[in-house]
Amino acid sequence: MLGFQRIAGGLSQLSRLFFLALLGVMMAVGAQAQTAQGDPKKGQYLAAVAGCMGCHTDATPGAVPYAGGRRLQTPFGVFYGPNITPHPSAGIGKWSEADFTRAIRLGERADGQHYFPAFPYASFTGMSDTDIRDLWAYLRTLASAERANQAHELRFPFGWRRLVTAWKWLFFVPQRAGVNPQASAEVNRGAYIAGALSHCTECHTPRNFLGGPVKGRLLGGGMISEGRAPNLTPTRLKRWSDAQLKEFLRSGATPEGDVPAEAMEEIIRNTTSQLSPQDLGALVAYLRSLPPLAEEKR
Repeated sequence: MLGFQRIAGGLSQLSRLFFLALLGVMMAVGAQAQTAQGDPKKGQYLAAVAGCMGCHTDATPGAVPYAGGRRLQTPFGVFYGPNITPHPSAGIGKWSEADFTRAIRLGERADGQHYFPAFPYASFTGMSDTDIRDLWAYLRTLASAERANQAHELRFPFGWRRLVTAWKWLFFVPQRAGVNPQASAEVNRGAYIAGALSHCTECHTPRNFLGGPVKGRLLGGGMISEGRAPNLTPTRLKRWSDAQLKEFLRSGATPEGDVPAEAMEEIIRNTTSQLSPQDLGALVAYLRSLPPLAEEKR
């Protein structure tokens, strides 16, 4: 009887070990499946950091978020942000994740035609595969909106999508953001936020007559429809402490008591104020690491 009890006890222990091992495998498979499908909660944070609301939501009061219609005035004419809700005809409901990745990474529509670079894919191309997947997962959770997209109003000949082929050849390199081995992990994270996610370069880097970024002037200040986007290198920002800069990006309050322009106020409200403390610190650290650039003559 004692021998039988020992055998039974041993089998019971083996059963428990087998169960625990099986449970571990199931949890690992479940985690991999969630990663493969994307994390909508993380995607919601990424949508805020990327400023999706600003371009894909009409400025009129009560507008449906992400249903499109935002007017963007440029030297080439007026662009209107498209509907990116899951509506099957008005939005991107018929897209696959591969279609979305193609748009973000390559600046191409599902039918292969080029997007105009008013869609900042020149920055978004640097996003990681995981972030693109998480952002896609979040967009799939949005309520569908049937608002139809509005046609762009561009000056001749800038409405020809074929011209974007040449623009891409000159100014666009589709690639994931790299890592600077000489910079800290915090600075690299800040570079990823500023350069890929929040696409600060789109407004704060000067553009040539073709709309391409001016070489050697990264974040040195640029012209936008509301006026001049300021120089973000230490030449200008050295006047503010880290705490003052963080406070501005959180609330819009400047040390002098001024308030930001309307465009920047919206970015602060929808984007920079939503940054986690770690990401806000990383962004400031990156801006501090930039080489100082002289202010451009007006």
